[in-house]
Amino acid sequence: MLQKRKNYLIAYMFLLPWFIGFFGLVVGPMISSLYLSFTQYDLLTAPQWVGAQNYVEMFNDRKFIASVKVTTTFVVIGVPLQLIAALFIAMLLNKGLSGIGFYRTVYYIPSLLGGSVAIALLWKNIFGMNGIFNDFLGIFGIAGRGWVSHPDYAIYTLIALATWQFGSSMVIFLAGLKQIPGELYEAASVDGANPFMKFKAITLPLLSPVILFNLVMVSISSLQVFTSAYIVSEGSGGPANSTLFYTLYLYQKGFSFFEMGYASAMAWLLLIVIALLTAIIFFSSKYWVHYEYGGKS
Repeated sequence: MLQKRKNYLIAYMFLLPWFIGFFGLVVGPMISSLYLSFTQYDLLTAPQWVGAQNYVEMFNDRKFIASVKVTTTFVVIGVPLQLIAALFIAMLLNKGLSGIGFYRTVYYIPSLLGGSVAIALLWKNIFGMNGIFNDFLGIFGIAGRGWVSHPDYAIYTLIALATWQFGSSMVIFLAGLKQIPGELYEAASVDGANPFMKFKAITLPLLSPVILFNLVMVSISSLQVFTSAYIVSEGSGGPANSTLFYTLYLYQKGFSFFEMGYASAMAWLLLIVIALLTAIIFFSSKYWVHYEYGGKS
């Protein structure tokens, strides 16, 4: 018994740095943020308790409503496009092409670079008035415009950037496709199934657990997008709040206007939304996710 306790003590000693980091850098700040969400706090004076005022005020804040609409548009359009692009490229790479490692790396690189400031600046220049996208349109006699500076189109340039960052999802899809037995496709071919029928009856059902995972991960990351919107709009969320993402407005409230209590309330609301969305996706999965044993989740 003494030796067993000694072993436990040694184990906890090795885990101590992780516990310190977890409680000091995660749990502690979360509890502080929850408390601050019920206060009025400007970083310079002591927090003043205001109850649920910050949460009530949100729904009377036009910029908050605008940020919710922008983020919702981004998620509803961007997530499906990113997953479709990732699955399409993964299926192409699953055809046994020579040099697949090279192609896999090339398509994965945007996921590593897409969240960087440099890429956001590059994207801003590409879709600017004098960018190469307008130069390309000019070849066909189409007059371009400043896409990132136009309130009707700015959000779609950021959706295009997010879609371009499909590498992580693609690699996961590719791994899932490798696990599908080739005999199933051969049997379907013998039965006269065309490629679309194979995709619908074999690929999608057997790949559905992977689709579920990618859907959850991409949805969560899309709700938290910040860098690209901040760089493209220079921190303003413009033009006309068309790129005012939720996290960007949260940043503005906390670090530009020093309304840290309001920003904390926004952060907790985002956490609740992410939790609810994830729960809804997992609840719906029992109707469309299939596993190898033949049943649904």
